[in-house]
Amino acid sequence: MKLAESLLHALKDRGAGELFGIPGDFALPLFKVIADSGILPYYTLSHEPAVGFAADAAARVRSGLGVAVVTYGAGALNMVNAVASAFSEKSPLVVISGAPGAAESRRGLLLHHQAKNLDSQLQIYTEITCDQAILNDASKAPAHIERVLRNCEQQSRPVYIELPRDMVNVHCEPVPSSQNAIVDEEAASACADEILARIEASKRPAILAGVEVRRYGLENKVAALSRRLGLPVATTFMGRGLLANRDCPLIGTYLGVAGDPAISTVVENSDALLMLGVIVCDTNFGVSSRKIDLRHALNAADRQVYISHHIYQDLPLSSLLDALLENGKPHSLSYPRAIQPSYARGLEADEQPISPDDIACAVNDLFDRQGLMPMASDVGDCLFTAMGMDNTELVASGYYATMGFGVPAGMGLQVVTGRRPLVLVGDGAFQMTGWELGNCSRYGWDPIVLLFNNRSWEMLSVFQPEADYTRLDDWHFSDMAKSLGGEGIRVHTRRELSAALKAAAEKRGRFQLIEIMLPRGKRSQTLSRFVEGVRQLMPKAL
Repeated sequence: MKLAESLLHALKDRGAGELFGIPGDFALPLFKVIADSGILPYYTLSHEPAVGFAADAAARVRSGLGVAVVTYGAGALNMVNAVASAFSEKSPLVVISGAPGAAESRRGLLLHHQAKNLDSQLQIYTEITCDQAILNDASKAPAHIERVLRNCEQQSRPVYIELPRDMVNVHCEPVPSSQNAIVDEEAASACADEILARIEASKRPAILAGVEVRRYGLENKVAALSRRLGLPVATTFMGRGLLANRDCPLIGTYLGVAGDPAISTVVENSDALLMLGVIVCDTNFGVSSRKIDLRHALNAADRQVYISHHIYQDLPLSSLLDALLENGKPHSLSYPRAIQPSYARGLEADEQPISPDDIACAVNDLFDRQGLMPMASDVGDCLFTAMGMDNTELVASGYYATMGFGVPAGMGLQVVTGRRPLVLVGDGAFQMTGWELGNCSRYGWDPIVLLFNNRSWEMLSVFQPEADYTRLDDWHFSDMAKSLGGEGIRVHTRRELSAALKAAAEKRGRFQLIEIMLPRGKRSQTLSRFVEGVRQLMPKAL
Protein backbone atom coordinates (compact mmCIF):
# COMPACT_ATOMS: atom_id res chain seq x y z
CA MET A 1 0.00 0.00 0.00
CA LYS A 2 1.25 3.50 -0.81
CA LEU A 3 1.73 5.95 2.05
CA ALA A 4 -0.90 8.27 0.56
CA GLU A 5 -3.37 5.37 0.32
CA SER A 6 -2.69 4.44 3.92
CA LEU A 7 -3.49 8.01 4.95
CA LEU A 8 -6.67 8.13 2.86
CA HIS A 9 -7.92 4.81 4.24
CA ALA A 10 -7.26 6.04 7.80
CA LEU A 11 -9.34 9.13 7.14
CA LYS A 12 -12.18 7.10 5.66
CA ASP A 13 -12.09 4.56 8.51
CA ARG A 14 -12.51 7.42 10.98
CA GLY A 15 -15.57 8.82 9.24
CA ALA A 16 -14.23 11.37 6.76
CA GLY A 17 -16.57 11.45 3.78
CA GLU A 18 -14.75 13.63 1.27
CA LEU A 19 -11.80 15.91 0.60
CA PHE A 20 -11.84 19.58 -0.38
CA GLY A 21 -8.73 20.96 -2.00
CA ILE A 22 -6.75 22.84 -4.62
CA PRO A 23 -3.87 21.07 -6.39
CA GLY A 24 -0.39 22.58 -6.61
CA ASP A 25 2.97 21.25 -7.75
CA PHE A 26 4.09 19.94 -4.35
CA ALA A 27 0.70 18.27 -3.92
CA LEU A 28 0.27 16.88 -7.46
CA PRO A 29 1.51 13.35 -6.64
CA LEU A 30 -0.94 13.22 -3.74
CA PHE A 31 -3.82 14.45 -5.89
CA LYS A 32 -3.05 11.76 -8.46
CA VAL A 33 -3.39 9.07 -5.79
CA ILE A 34 -6.60 10.70 -4.54
CA ALA A 35 -8.07 10.66 -8.04
CA ASP A 36 -6.82 7.22 -9.09
CA SER A 37 -7.62 5.37 -5.87
CA GLY A 38 -11.20 6.59 -5.44
CA ILE A 39 -10.89 6.00 -1.70
CA LEU A 40 -12.63 9.31 -0.95
CA PRO A 41 -14.44 11.69 -3.30
CA TYR A 42 -12.79 15.06 -3.75
CA TYR A 43 -14.00 18.55 -4.60
CA THR A 44 -11.71 21.29 -5.87
CA LEU A 45 -12.54 24.94 -5.26
CA SER A 46 -10.96 28.18 -6.43
CA HIS A 47 -9.18 29.72 -3.43
CA GLU A 48 -7.63 28.08 -0.38
CA PRO A 49 -9.63 30.02 2.25
CA ALA A 50 -12.81 28.58 0.72
CA VAL A 51 -11.30 25.08 0.86
CA GLY A 52 -10.76 25.51 4.58
CA PHE A 53 -14.23 26.92 5.18
CA ALA A 54 -15.96 24.16 3.19
CA ALA A 55 -14.03 21.39 4.97
CA ASP A 56 -14.66 23.07 8.34
CA ALA A 57 -18.41 23.22 7.67
CA ALA A 58 -18.39 19.56 6.60
CA ALA A 59 -16.75 18.65 9.90
CA ARG A 60 -19.27 20.67 11.90
CA VAL A 61 -22.39 19.24 10.32
CA ARG A 62 -21.01 15.67 10.29
CA SER A 63 -19.74 15.80 13.88
CA GLY A 64 -16.58 14.22 12.51
CA LEU A 65 -13.51 14.79 10.40
CA GLY A 66 -13.39 17.36 7.61
CA VAL A 67 -10.37 17.28 5.29
CA ALA A 68 -8.60 20.06 3.36
CA VAL A 69 -5.77 19.20 0.94
CA VAL A 70 -3.46 21.95 -0.37
CA THR A 71 0.04 22.52 -1.63
CA TYR A 72 3.03 23.80 0.31
CA GLY A 73 3.50 27.49 1.09
CA ALA A 74 1.24 29.44 -1.24
CA GLY A 75 -1.56 26.93 -0.61
CA ALA A 76 -1.32 26.08 3.07
CA LEU A 77 -0.33 29.57 4.18
CA ASN A 78 -3.25 31.00 2.23
CA MET A 79 -5.56 28.85 4.34
CA VAL A 80 -4.24 29.93 7.76
CA ASN A 81 -7.21 32.16 8.57
CA ALA A 82 -9.76 29.43 7.88
CA VAL A 83 -7.83 26.96 10.04
CA ALA A 84 -7.52 29.52 12.84
CA SER A 85 -11.30 29.86 12.75
CA ALA A 86 -11.71 26.09 13.00
CA PHE A 87 -9.29 25.98 15.93
CA SER A 88 -11.08 28.77 17.81
CA GLU A 89 -14.46 27.14 17.28
CA LYS A 90 -13.35 23.55 17.97
CA SER A 91 -13.88 21.99 14.56
CA PRO A 92 -12.06 18.69 13.77
CA LEU A 93 -10.40 19.78 10.52
CA VAL A 94 -7.55 17.74 9.03
CA VAL A 95 -5.12 19.85 6.99
CA ILE A 96 -2.96 17.85 4.57
CA SER A 97 -0.23 19.78 2.81
CA GLY A 98 2.07 18.62 0.07
CA ALA A 99 5.72 19.52 0.65
CA PRO A 100 9.14 19.48 -1.02
CA GLY A 101 10.86 16.09 -1.20
CA ALA A 102 14.00 15.23 0.74
CA ALA A 103 16.32 15.49 -2.25
CA GLU A 104 15.22 18.98 -3.24
CA SER A 105 15.31 20.09 0.38
CA ARG A 106 19.00 19.12 0.57
CA ARG A 107 20.11 21.00 -2.56
CA GLY A 108 20.76 24.21 -0.67
CA LEU A 109 18.60 26.30 -2.96
CA LEU A 110 15.67 28.38 -1.82
CA LEU A 111 12.54 26.61 -3.02
CA HIS A 112 9.55 28.35 -4.54
CA HIS A 113 6.64 28.77 -2.09
CA GLN A 114 9.19 28.78 0.76
CA ALA A 115 8.84 31.55 3.33
CA LYS A 116 11.66 32.04 5.85
CA ASN A 117 12.66 28.42 6.38
CA LEU A 118 11.40 25.11 5.03
CA ASP A 119 9.80 24.43 8.38
CA SER A 120 8.23 27.91 8.72
CA GLN A 121 4.88 26.50 7.59
CA LEU A 122 4.99 23.79 10.26
CA GLN A 123 5.83 26.37 12.93
CA ILE A 124 2.92 28.56 11.86
CA TYR A 125 0.49 25.66 11.90
CA THR A 126 1.70 24.61 15.35
CA GLU A 127 -0.08 27.71 16.65
CA ILE A 128 -3.47 26.82 15.14
CA THR A 129 -3.59 23.01 15.32
CA CYS A 130 -3.59 20.64 18.26
CA ASP A 131 -1.14 18.12 16.72
CA GLN A 132 1.19 17.91 13.75
CA ALA A 133 3.17 15.30 11.81
CA ILE A 134 5.62 15.28 8.89
CA LEU A 135 5.40 11.95 7.09
CA ASN A 136 9.04 11.65 6.01
CA ASP A 137 9.58 8.11 7.31
CA ALA A 138 7.24 5.40 6.02
CA SER A 139 8.02 3.08 8.93
CA LYS A 140 6.85 5.67 11.45
CA ALA A 141 4.06 7.20 9.38
CA PRO A 142 1.22 4.86 10.51
CA ALA A 143 1.84 5.66 14.18
CA HIS A 144 2.08 9.38 13.47
CA ILE A 145 -1.14 9.37 11.44
CA GLU A 146 -2.97 7.38 14.12
CA ARG A 147 -1.87 9.77 16.88
CA VAL A 148 -2.71 12.94 14.97
CA LEU A 149 -6.16 11.78 13.84
CA ARG A 150 -6.95 10.48 17.34
CA ASN A 151 -6.14 13.88 18.82
CA CYS A 152 -8.21 15.59 16.14
CA GLU A 153 -11.23 13.49 17.13
CA GLN A 154 -10.72 13.63 20.89
CA GLN A 155 -9.94 17.35 21.10
CA SER A 156 -12.20 18.36 18.20
CA ARG A 157 -9.61 20.74 16.85
CA PRO A 158 -7.60 20.98 13.62
CA VAL A 159 -4.46 18.94 12.99
CA TYR A 160 -1.70 19.30 10.40
CA ILE A 161 -0.14 16.56 8.26
CA GLU A 162 2.71 17.36 5.88
CA LEU A 163 3.41 14.85 3.12
CA PRO A 164 6.61 15.37 1.08
CA ARG A 165 5.94 14.65 -2.56
CA ASP A 166 8.65 12.00 -2.81
CA MET A 167 6.97 10.02 0.00
CA VAL A 168 3.51 9.77 -1.56
CA ASN A 169 4.11 6.46 -3.38
CA VAL A 170 6.48 4.85 -0.85
CA HIS A 171 5.25 1.52 0.53
CA CYS A 172 3.58 1.90 3.92
CA GLU A 173 1.70 -0.33 6.32
CA PRO A 174 -1.94 0.41 7.16
CA VAL A 175 -2.65 2.86 9.95
CA PRO A 176 -3.68 0.98 13.11
CA SER A 177 -7.11 1.54 14.60
CA SER A 178 -7.27 4.10 17.36
CA GLN A 179 -8.01 2.78 20.80
CA ASN A 180 -10.81 4.43 22.72
CA ALA A 181 -9.56 6.69 25.45
CA ILE A 182 -9.69 5.13 28.90
CA VAL A 183 -12.23 6.98 31.00
CA ASP A 184 -12.26 6.91 34.77
CA GLU A 185 -15.84 5.71 35.26
CA GLU A 186 -15.68 6.32 39.00
CA ALA A 187 -14.70 9.93 38.39
CA ALA A 188 -17.50 10.30 35.84
CA SER A 189 -20.01 8.89 38.30
CA ALA A 190 -18.75 11.04 41.17
CA CYS A 191 -18.87 14.15 38.99
CA ALA A 192 -22.41 13.33 37.85
CA ASP A 193 -23.54 12.77 41.44
CA GLU A 194 -22.11 16.13 42.48
CA ILE A 195 -23.80 17.91 39.59
CA LEU A 196 -27.13 16.22 40.25
CA ALA A 197 -26.93 17.10 43.94
CA ARG A 198 -26.32 20.73 43.07
CA ILE A 199 -29.27 20.70 40.68
CA GLU A 200 -31.53 19.02 43.21
CA ALA A 201 -30.66 21.64 45.84
CA SER A 202 -31.23 24.54 43.45
CA LYS A 203 -34.39 26.51 42.76
CA ARG A 204 -33.68 27.66 39.21
CA PRO A 205 -31.61 25.04 37.37
CA ALA A 206 -31.19 25.17 33.61
CA ILE A 207 -29.04 23.77 30.80
CA LEU A 208 -27.00 25.88 28.39
CA ALA A 209 -25.76 23.94 25.35
CA GLY A 210 -22.72 24.95 23.31
CA VAL A 211 -20.82 23.89 20.23
CA GLU A 212 -19.15 20.79 21.68
CA VAL A 213 -22.58 19.16 21.81
CA ARG A 214 -22.62 19.17 18.01
CA ARG A 215 -18.90 18.54 17.57
CA TYR A 216 -19.11 15.25 19.46
CA GLY A 217 -22.53 14.24 18.13
CA LEU A 218 -24.26 14.52 21.50
CA GLU A 219 -27.50 16.31 20.66
CA ASN A 220 -29.69 13.28 21.32
CA LYS A 221 -28.06 12.73 24.71
CA VAL A 222 -28.52 16.37 25.72
CA ALA A 223 -32.14 16.26 24.61
CA ALA A 224 -32.66 13.07 26.62
CA LEU A 225 -31.01 14.61 29.68
CA SER A 226 -33.17 17.73 29.54
CA ARG A 227 -36.25 15.50 29.38
CA ARG A 228 -35.01 13.26 32.18
CA LEU A 229 -34.26 16.14 34.53
CA GLY A 230 -37.16 18.26 33.34
CA LEU A 231 -34.90 21.26 32.82
CA PRO A 232 -35.25 24.04 30.27
CA VAL A 233 -32.38 24.11 27.78
CA ALA A 234 -31.11 27.10 25.84
CA THR A 235 -28.31 27.26 23.31
CA THR A 236 -25.52 29.80 23.15
CA PHE A 237 -25.21 32.18 20.21
CA MET A 238 -22.46 29.92 18.80
CA GLY A 239 -24.65 26.90 19.44
CA ARG A 240 -27.59 28.22 17.43
CA GLY A 241 -29.07 25.36 15.41
CA LEU A 242 -28.45 22.75 18.10
CA LEU A 243 -31.31 20.45 19.05
CA ALA A 244 -33.33 21.30 15.94
CA ASN A 245 -36.17 18.79 15.62
CA ARG A 246 -35.18 17.16 18.93
CA ASP A 247 -37.79 16.29 21.53
CA CYS A 248 -36.71 18.49 24.44
CA PRO A 249 -37.81 21.61 26.34
CA LEU A 250 -35.74 23.96 24.16
CA ILE A 251 -36.52 27.56 25.03
CA GLY A 252 -34.36 29.22 22.37
CA THR A 253 -30.98 30.92 22.02
CA TYR A 254 -29.42 32.97 24.80
CA LEU A 255 -28.37 36.38 23.45
CA GLY A 256 -28.21 38.46 26.62
CA VAL A 257 -29.70 41.92 26.15
CA ALA A 258 -29.93 41.29 22.40
CA GLY A 259 -32.37 38.42 22.79
CA ASP A 260 -35.61 37.38 24.41
CA PRO A 261 -35.71 38.73 28.00
CA ALA A 262 -37.49 35.59 29.19
CA ILE A 263 -34.63 33.39 27.95
CA SER A 264 -32.05 35.73 29.47
CA THR A 265 -33.84 35.54 32.80
CA VAL A 266 -33.71 31.74 32.82
CA VAL A 267 -29.98 31.66 32.01
CA GLU A 268 -28.71 34.61 34.02
CA ASN A 269 -30.80 33.93 37.14
CA SER A 270 -30.08 30.21 37.26
CA ASP A 271 -28.54 29.06 40.51
CA ALA A 272 -27.37 25.80 38.89
CA LEU A 273 -26.55 26.46 35.26
CA LEU A 274 -25.31 23.27 33.63
CA MET A 275 -23.11 24.44 30.76
CA LEU A 276 -22.45 21.64 28.29
CA GLY A 277 -19.72 22.21 25.71
CA VAL A 278 -19.89 26.00 25.94
CA ILE A 279 -17.04 28.25 24.80
CA VAL A 280 -16.80 31.01 27.40
CA CYS A 281 -16.17 33.98 25.10
CA ASP A 282 -17.38 37.50 24.41
CA THR A 283 -19.65 36.39 21.58
CA ASN A 284 -21.63 34.15 23.91
CA PHE A 285 -21.54 36.30 27.04
CA GLY A 286 -20.34 39.79 26.07
CA VAL A 287 -23.82 41.30 26.23
CA SER A 288 -25.11 39.53 29.31
CA SER A 289 -27.18 42.03 31.24
CA ARG A 290 -26.05 40.33 34.40
CA LYS A 291 -22.64 38.70 34.66
CA ILE A 292 -23.00 34.95 34.98
CA ASP A 293 -21.15 33.79 38.06
CA LEU A 294 -19.14 30.86 36.75
CA ARG A 295 -18.35 29.83 40.33
CA HIS A 296 -21.96 28.72 40.62
CA ALA A 297 -22.14 27.30 37.12
CA LEU A 298 -21.46 23.67 36.31
CA ASN A 299 -19.17 23.97 33.32
CA ALA A 300 -18.26 20.91 31.21
CA ALA A 301 -15.97 21.69 28.26
CA ASP A 302 -12.53 20.79 26.88
CA ARG A 303 -12.69 17.36 28.56
CA GLN A 304 -12.87 19.05 31.96
CA VAL A 305 -15.71 19.77 34.36
CA TYR A 306 -15.53 22.84 36.58
CA ILE A 307 -17.63 22.78 39.75
CA SER A 308 -17.10 25.68 42.15
CA HIS A 309 -13.40 25.67 42.98
CA HIS A 310 -12.40 22.21 41.75
CA ILE A 311 -12.00 20.46 38.42
CA TYR A 312 -12.56 16.95 37.13
CA GLN A 313 -9.75 16.44 34.63
CA ASP A 314 -9.79 14.42 31.41
CA LEU A 315 -13.51 13.69 31.51
CA PRO A 316 -15.13 13.60 28.03
CA LEU A 317 -18.49 15.28 27.69
CA SER A 318 -20.03 12.08 26.33
CA SER A 319 -18.99 10.11 29.44
CA LEU A 320 -20.39 12.78 31.73
CA LEU A 321 -23.71 12.75 29.88
CA ASP A 322 -23.90 8.96 30.15
CA ALA A 323 -23.40 9.16 33.92
CA LEU A 324 -25.95 11.96 34.27
CA LEU A 325 -28.51 10.02 32.26
CA GLU A 326 -27.96 6.91 34.36
CA ASN A 327 -28.51 8.62 37.71
CA GLY A 328 -30.61 11.70 36.95
CA LYS A 329 -34.12 12.27 38.29
CA PRO A 330 -36.69 14.97 37.48
CA HIS A 331 -36.44 18.29 39.29
CA SER A 332 -39.46 20.25 40.52
CA LEU A 333 -38.97 23.66 39.01
CA SER A 334 -40.18 26.72 40.86
CA TYR A 335 -40.76 28.75 37.69
CA PRO A 336 -42.49 28.09 34.35
CA ARG A 337 -40.26 26.22 31.92
CA ALA A 338 -42.41 26.39 28.79
CA ILE A 339 -40.98 29.34 26.91
CA GLN A 340 -41.85 28.86 23.28
CA PRO A 341 -39.67 30.86 20.87
CA SER A 342 -41.81 32.97 18.57
CA TYR A 343 -40.49 33.85 15.13
CA ALA A 344 -42.17 36.28 12.77
CA ARG A 345 -43.94 34.90 9.72
CA GLY A 346 -46.59 36.02 7.27
CA LEU A 347 -44.57 38.63 5.37
CA GLU A 348 -46.79 41.27 3.82
CA ALA A 349 -45.96 41.24 0.11
CA ASP A 350 -46.21 44.97 -0.57
CA GLU A 351 -44.08 47.67 -2.16
CA GLN A 352 -42.28 48.61 1.06
CA PRO A 353 -38.46 48.45 1.11
CA ILE A 354 -36.94 45.34 2.66
CA SER A 355 -35.47 45.22 6.15
CA PRO A 356 -33.33 42.38 7.56
CA ASP A 357 -36.24 41.33 9.79
CA ASP A 358 -38.40 41.03 6.67
CA ILE A 359 -35.85 38.52 5.34
CA ALA A 360 -36.21 36.43 8.50
CA CYS A 361 -39.98 36.53 8.15
CA ALA A 362 -39.80 35.51 4.48
CA VAL A 363 -37.51 32.59 5.30
CA ASN A 364 -39.88 31.36 7.99
CA ASP A 365 -42.69 31.47 5.43
CA LEU A 366 -40.48 29.43 3.09
CA PHE A 367 -39.88 26.86 5.84
CA ASP A 368 -43.62 26.64 6.47
CA ARG A 369 -44.18 25.80 2.81
CA GLN A 370 -41.44 23.26 2.26
CA GLY A 371 -39.83 22.36 5.58
CA LEU A 372 -36.62 23.38 7.29
CA MET A 373 -33.42 23.76 5.30
CA PRO A 374 -29.85 23.58 6.65
CA MET A 375 -28.26 27.02 6.74
CA ALA A 376 -24.78 28.48 6.45
CA SER A 377 -24.29 32.07 7.46
CA ASP A 378 -21.49 34.54 7.14
CA VAL A 379 -20.82 37.10 9.88
CA GLY A 380 -22.50 40.45 10.25
CA ASP A 381 -26.17 41.28 10.26
CA CYS A 382 -27.02 38.21 8.18
CA LEU A 383 -26.04 36.06 11.20
CA PHE A 384 -27.97 38.23 13.64
CA THR A 385 -30.95 38.07 11.28
CA ALA A 386 -30.71 34.27 11.38
CA MET A 387 -31.58 34.45 15.08
CA GLY A 388 -35.09 35.43 13.99
CA MET A 389 -35.48 32.36 11.79
CA ASP A 390 -36.80 28.97 12.84
CA ASN A 391 -34.22 26.83 14.61
CA THR A 392 -32.55 24.63 12.00
CA GLU A 393 -29.08 23.21 11.38
CA LEU A 394 -26.76 26.21 11.18
CA VAL A 395 -23.03 26.60 10.62
CA ALA A 396 -21.39 29.97 11.09
CA SER A 397 -18.17 31.53 12.33
CA GLY A 398 -19.95 32.91 15.36
CA TYR A 399 -16.92 33.47 17.62
CA TYR A 400 -13.86 33.88 15.39
CA ALA A 401 -16.14 35.96 13.13
CA THR A 402 -14.20 35.73 9.90
CA MET A 403 -15.80 37.06 6.74
CA GLY A 404 -16.07 34.74 3.76
CA PHE A 405 -17.27 31.62 5.59
CA GLY A 406 -20.87 31.50 4.35
CA VAL A 407 -20.77 30.54 0.66
CA PRO A 408 -18.13 27.77 0.82
CA ALA A 409 -19.67 26.52 4.07
CA GLY A 410 -22.95 26.10 2.21
CA MET A 411 -21.15 23.86 -0.27
CA GLY A 412 -19.77 21.74 2.55
CA LEU A 413 -23.29 21.50 3.97
CA GLN A 414 -24.76 20.22 0.72
CA VAL A 415 -22.00 17.63 0.24
CA VAL A 416 -22.45 16.14 3.71
CA THR A 417 -26.22 16.35 4.14
CA GLY A 418 -27.29 15.86 0.53
CA ARG A 419 -29.86 18.56 1.22
CA ARG A 420 -30.22 21.92 -0.44
CA PRO A 421 -28.79 24.62 1.85
CA LEU A 422 -29.80 28.21 2.44
CA VAL A 423 -26.82 30.57 2.51
CA LEU A 424 -26.93 33.99 4.19
CA VAL A 425 -24.14 36.38 3.22
CA GLY A 426 -23.45 40.10 3.15
CA ASP A 427 -22.05 41.96 0.17
CA GLY A 428 -18.65 42.48 1.85
CA ALA A 429 -18.20 38.77 2.51
CA PHE A 430 -19.55 37.87 -0.92
CA GLN A 431 -16.77 39.93 -2.49
CA MET A 432 -14.33 37.55 -0.78
CA THR A 433 -15.67 34.07 -1.49
CA GLY A 434 -18.97 34.45 -3.35
CA TRP A 435 -17.22 33.57 -6.59
CA GLU A 436 -16.87 30.00 -5.38
CA LEU A 437 -20.46 29.60 -6.60
CA GLY A 438 -18.88 29.11 -10.01
CA ASN A 439 -17.91 25.60 -8.88
CA CYS A 440 -21.51 24.55 -8.18
CA SER A 441 -22.37 23.44 -11.72
CA ARG A 442 -19.51 20.90 -11.80
CA TYR A 443 -20.87 19.09 -8.76
CA GLY A 444 -24.59 19.66 -9.03
CA TRP A 445 -24.82 21.93 -6.00
CA ASP A 446 -27.81 24.26 -5.97
CA PRO A 447 -27.86 26.42 -2.82
CA ILE A 448 -30.27 29.29 -2.39
CA VAL A 449 -28.11 32.30 -1.58
CA LEU A 450 -29.62 35.34 0.14
CA LEU A 451 -27.20 38.21 -0.42
CA PHE A 452 -27.76 41.13 2.00
CA ASN A 453 -26.57 44.08 -0.11
CA ASN A 454 -26.48 47.37 1.75
CA ARG A 455 -23.39 48.54 -0.13
CA SER A 456 -21.37 48.71 3.07
CA TRP A 457 -19.59 46.79 5.77
CA GLU A 458 -22.63 47.44 7.90
CA MET A 459 -21.34 45.67 11.01
CA LEU A 460 -18.44 48.12 11.06
CA SER A 461 -20.47 51.18 10.21
CA VAL A 462 -22.64 50.41 13.24
CA PHE A 463 -19.71 51.39 15.44
CA GLN A 464 -18.31 54.16 13.22
CA PRO A 465 -21.24 55.57 11.25
CA GLU A 466 -19.29 58.63 10.18
CA ALA A 467 -16.56 56.61 8.42
CA ASP A 468 -16.37 56.56 4.58
CA TYR A 469 -14.18 53.43 4.57
CA THR A 470 -17.09 51.21 5.57
CA ARG A 471 -18.91 51.99 2.31
CA LEU A 472 -18.76 49.70 -0.72
CA ASP A 473 -19.63 50.13 -4.37
CA ASP A 474 -22.64 48.45 -5.94
CA TRP A 475 -21.30 45.46 -7.86
CA HIS A 476 -24.64 44.19 -9.22
CA PHE A 477 -23.88 40.63 -8.13
CA SER A 478 -27.10 39.16 -9.50
CA ASP A 479 -26.03 40.10 -13.03
CA MET A 480 -22.98 37.87 -12.64
CA ALA A 481 -24.87 34.75 -11.56
CA LYS A 482 -25.57 33.53 -15.09
CA SER A 483 -21.89 33.56 -16.08
CA LEU A 484 -21.13 31.56 -12.92
CA GLY A 485 -23.63 28.87 -13.90
CA GLY A 486 -26.59 29.92 -11.76
CA GLU A 487 -29.53 32.28 -11.78
CA GLY A 488 -29.70 35.67 -10.13
CA ILE A 489 -32.32 38.26 -9.34
CA ARG A 490 -32.18 41.62 -7.57
CA VAL A 491 -35.08 42.58 -5.30
CA HIS A 492 -35.99 45.90 -3.67
CA THR A 493 -39.45 45.36 -2.17
CA ARG A 494 -41.10 42.86 0.13
CA ARG A 495 -43.30 41.71 -2.73
CA GLU A 496 -40.28 41.02 -4.91
CA LEU A 497 -38.51 39.18 -2.08
CA SER A 498 -41.49 36.94 -1.40
CA ALA A 499 -41.88 36.09 -5.09
CA ALA A 500 -38.15 35.48 -5.57
CA LEU A 501 -37.96 33.05 -2.66
CA LYS A 502 -40.93 31.08 -3.92
CA ALA A 503 -39.45 30.89 -7.42
CA ALA A 504 -35.99 29.91 -6.15
CA ALA A 505 -37.41 27.06 -4.07
CA GLU A 506 -39.11 25.61 -7.15
CA LYS A 507 -35.95 25.58 -9.29
CA ARG A 508 -33.44 22.80 -8.76
CA GLY A 509 -30.08 21.98 -10.31
CA ARG A 510 -28.56 25.49 -10.37
CA PHE A 511 -27.71 27.88 -7.58
CA GLN A 512 -30.22 30.67 -7.03
CA LEU A 513 -28.80 34.04 -6.00
CA ILE A 514 -31.27 36.55 -4.57
CA GLU A 515 -29.56 39.92 -4.21
CA ILE A 516 -31.58 41.76 -1.58
CA MET A 517 -31.10 45.51 -1.70
CA LEU A 518 -31.20 47.02 1.77
CA PRO A 519 -31.07 50.69 2.73
CA ARG A 520 -27.79 51.66 4.37
CA GLY A 521 -28.22 51.82 8.13
CA LYS A 522 -31.21 49.44 8.19
CA ARG A 523 -30.38 46.66 10.65
CA SER A 524 -32.09 43.74 12.28
CA GLN A 525 -33.58 44.31 15.71
CA THR A 526 -31.22 41.70 17.13
CA LEU A 527 -28.11 43.50 15.85
CA SER A 528 -29.43 46.84 17.07
CA ARG A 529 -29.98 45.42 20.56
CA PHE A 530 -26.56 43.74 20.47
CA VAL A 531 -24.80 46.98 19.55
CA GLU A 532 -26.67 48.92 22.22
CA GLY A 533 -25.71 46.27 24.75
CA VAL A 534 -22.04 46.54 23.78
CA ARG A 535 -22.23 50.34 24.06
CA GLN A 536 -23.67 50.13 27.55
CA LEU A 537 -21.47 47.35 28.87
CA MET A 538 -18.19 48.28 27.17
CA PRO A 539 -18.40 52.01 26.34
CA LYS A 540 -14.63 52.52 26.33
CA ALA A 541 -14.17 49.84 23.68
CA LEU A 542 -16.16 51.98 21.25
